[in-house]
Amino acid sequence: MTTEDAADLPLDQVRTLLAVVDEGTFDAAAAALHVTPSAVSQRVKALEQRTGRVLLLRTKPVRPTESGAVLVRLARQVARLQRDAHAELGLSGAAGEPTRISVAVNADSLATWFLGALTELPAGPGLCFELRREDEAHTAALLREGVVMAAVTSSPEPVPGCAVRFLGRMRYQPCAAPEFAARHLAGPLRETLGAAPVVVFDRRDDFQDAFARRLGRGGASTARHYVPTSEGFVEAVAAGLGWGMVPEPQARPLLRAGRLVDFAPDLSVDVPLHWQQWKLDSPALATVAEAVLAAARRELSR
Repeated sequence: MTTEDAADLPLDQVRTLLAVVDEGTFDAAAAALHVTPSAVSQRVKALEQRTGRVLLLRTKPVRPTESGAVLVRLARQVARLQRDAHAELGLSGAAGEPTRISVAVNADSLATWFLGALTELPAGPGLCFELRREDEAHTAALLREGVVMAAVTSSPEPVPGCAVRFLGRMRYQPCAAPEFAARHLAGPLRETLGAAPVVVFDRRDDFQDAFARRLGRGGASTARHYVPTSEGFVEAVAAGLGWGMVPEPQARPLLRAGRLVDFAPDLSVDVPLHWQQWKLDSPALATVAEAVLAAARRELSR
C-alpha cells in the first residue's frame, strides 16, 4: 500500500470493516449499518483491494488479520474524535448520546482499585464504560487489535500509536487458610509446596507456578482448582481448597480476621502495572486517564 493510498482510505469502507469485526458476521454488520449483506461484502472486498491485504479471517465470529487490526484501530479512533468534535460543537445528536470508553483491565485491579477510579468521574450520562477483563500480560493485545482505547497492562513497551504511564505495583502475598497451612505446609516450603493443592485463576495463570519455581520447585502441584474470578479465587483460598497468590488489598482484611495466613511473608511478589492509551486528543479519554492515575497513586505501591 502506497503512502497516497494510505491517506485516502474511504471512511465508509473502514467503518464497515469495524462493524463486521464488532458484530461478528457480515449479516449482523449489515443489520447494524442498515444496508444489505452484499453491500457489506463489497465494501470489505474494495478495502482489501485498495490496501492489497487480506483484512478479515472469514471465521465465526469474523476476526481481523494483523493488517485488519490496524484499520479497526483507525476506525475506532476516527469515531472517537468525531464524537468529541460533535459534543464540543453542540451539533444535533450529540446531546444525550453518552461517550463510550472501552478499557481492558485485569481481574485483580477490577476487584480492588479500578472501579473506585471510575466512581470519581463526574456523575451523569456523559460517560459510560465497556470494560474488558483480561490478564495484565495480555491486555496490550486488545489495544493492538483496536478492541479497546486504553488498558491496564504489565508491559512498559508502548503499543504502536499508544502512550504509556506507570501506575504502580500490585503486591501479591502467598496465602492459605490456617488449617490448610498446618496440614499441607508444615515443614520447609521447598519440600512441601510442590505437593500442596493450589488455586489458580485459569489455564493461562502461571503465577503460582512461577512462585513455586522461585523456591527451586518445578512448579506448583498438579492438584489444582481453577477459579476464574478474583473474588472467587480469594474465597477458594480462604475456604481451604488450596494456597494461592492473593492481592494485598484482598488479603489484608482476611489476614486480620484470621481466615488467611501469609506462609512466606518475605517472598511477596510485586507486579508493575502501566496505563496505555491511544495517542488521541480526546477530552473524555484524558479525563478517565487522570482519574485512573490518581486512584493508582493512592492504592498501589510506588
